[in-house]
Amino acid sequence: MNHEQMDIKTPEYVSLQFSLAGLGSRAAAFIIDQLLLMMFNILCIILVIFIMKGMSSFPFFLEENTVPFAIAIIVIFIINWGYFFAFEFFYGGRTLGKKWMGIRVIQENGHSITLLSSFIRNLMRIVDSLPAGYFLGMLMVFFHTKHKRLGDLVAGTVVVHERGTKAKKKPSGIEKEILNRGLSKEDLIIDEWALRSLGMKEWKLIRTYAGRFVQLPVAERKQLTGQIAEIMLPKIGVVATGHSDIELENLLLLLYLHLREEWEFEL
Repeated sequence: MNHEQMDIKTPEYVSLQFSLAGLGSRAAAFIIDQLLLMMFNILCIILVIFIMKGMSSFPFFLEENTVPFAIAIIVIFIINWGYFFAFEFFYGGRTLGKKWMGIRVIQENGHSITLLSSFIRNLMRIVDSLPAGYFLGMLMVFFHTKHKRLGDLVAGTVVVHERGTKAKKKPSGIEKEILNRGLSKEDLIIDEWALRSLGMKEWKLIRTYAGRFVQLPVAERKQLTGQIAEIMLPKIGVVATGHSDIELENLLLLLYLHLREEWEFEL
């Protein structure tokens, strides 16, 4: 399926191409999210009813007491709004619905969505949902050239398709090397804030290192590994000294896996 493309030139003069998510995929993701939230809301209401029935057995409890319902309404509001805000920031621009539909929110410059952008974007849902049924938001997405709703315009964000899994292709040299070493992302835990502090400059550096890794002679690879490790590892809170050459290589390859998921959009 062909999607409209958007080209982005980063401050580092790197050209990135993204496939814009249209009204159909965004609406489907929103419906999935709303169904999940609806189930949560129903469970909350059922829980409150059971709590109130239990409390009614106490002589000091007044049946007309609406405090549990008031608390439930506040909790439901926080969860229903916070769901989109939290997931989009902490889950790489994806809610569960977006993940299911293979789309995500990013900054217009190609970077991951920031805390402020996620807050503003989701605060504007109140306006996008006017007058009812998310009518204004859908209208904006349908007619805007980049399929932006008002929240996207104010926050400087755009919704794009994830890179697709292409037909089986021969693994690259670095992919084979990572497999042979038995490495996976879970082997290196990186603080979310540290990971988000790494930008396109760091991605280009670690990508270049990974691209040359298997071609370099051992002596040159050892020297390059030491240089890259001194630059990159402190940025994620890892001390470069005290590690063997193999350990440093593994750490940099694991960092490559983390950054590749964030930056490598192959559409």
